Amino acid sequence: MPTAARVIAALCLAVLAWIVSEQIKELFEEDKPFGNFNLINLVLAFVVGWQVIGSRAGRGMAAAINNGLTGGIMLFLWVSLAHASIEMFERSMRNRYDGAFEALAAMFQLMAENAVLVATPLILGTLVVGSALSGFAAEFTAKRAS
Repeated sequence: MPTAARVIAALCLAVLAWIVSEQIKELFEEDKPFGNFNLINLVLAFVVGWQVIGSRAGRGMAAAINNGLTGGIMLFLWVSLAHASIEMFERSMRNRYDGAFEALAAMFQLMAENAVLVATPLILGTLVVGSALSGFAAEFTAKRAS
């Protein structure tokens, strides 16, 4: 059921995803094509904010921090999985893998490589602070709307 806290959590995490996506783009060469990178991250962040942070709002400020951080971690994992899956699919269409299990193993390897690549203090700090603030915003909204 839609609530104000869910909407605020989803919007806050979506804005955070857009900011972090732009920070990640700065790590690569200028000519690297990103395609729908920001849009994919934005949609996943909206869903994670709605489901993870927004559904748990209204339990107090300590829980708000935990909810926000949980949402940030879930966002990082889902985005990593989505982009590794896309890359694995593109590689498999070029017959880079001998079988499905090799492709699946490569997907998890891509997730790990991407996680190490983007694990810079600026990006992690932005993600941690932004997700905690998203939790606070959802909590504040839940208290005001009730």
